[in-house]
Amino acid sequence: MTVVDRELPGRQDAAQVASERAKRLRGRNLAVLAGLIGLVALFYGITVVRMSMGH
Repeated sequence: MTVVDRELPGRQDAAQVASERAKRLRGRNLAVLAGLIGLVALFYGITVVRMSMGH
């Protein structure tokens, strides 16, 4: 058995921390995506209203 093969106590904690960080990052990315989609929809709606008012 080598040092690498042994279970180190901090090793599992590091994996858990990395997993939690990935979940937070994924959630933040989804929030940014939702914000961007909302902004695009808002600009599209404003454009449609402004074009329809001109005629």
